[in-house]
Amino acid sequence: MKTLIIGASTNPERYAFKAANTLVAHGHKIELVGKKEGEILGNKIRTDYPSFEEIDTVTMYVGPRNQPDLYDYIFKQRPRRIIFNPGSENPEFEQLAQSKGIETEEACTLVLLATGQF
Repeated sequence: MKTLIIGASTNPERYAFKAANTLVAHGHKIELVGKKEGEILGNKIRTDYPSFEEIDTVTMYVGPRNQPDLYDYIFKQRPRRIIFNPGSENPEFEQLAQSKGIETEEACTLVLLATGQF
């Protein structure tokens, strides 16, 4: 199973970059979608919104204002859960996801990893 990072960035200051590195360090497989192409630890950042296989978790690093265009894309990935990192919380999206049987969590991916709760 894989984690899909929405809002991936090659900027080491961004939390999405830190999450990608930390997920890999903890043995998780990742897929990356962002605004700009790039690469993190050999994983390409895709800008074309491809379909991925075996997505367990989507971790959001995109603010709620920019999320509506992503709803259908994320639902097509059929994740088990969506993590809304600080600044990405979106009650509307969370309700839609829950109505489709997707678990939602307002949490920090880095904290979940550090505390063994991921």
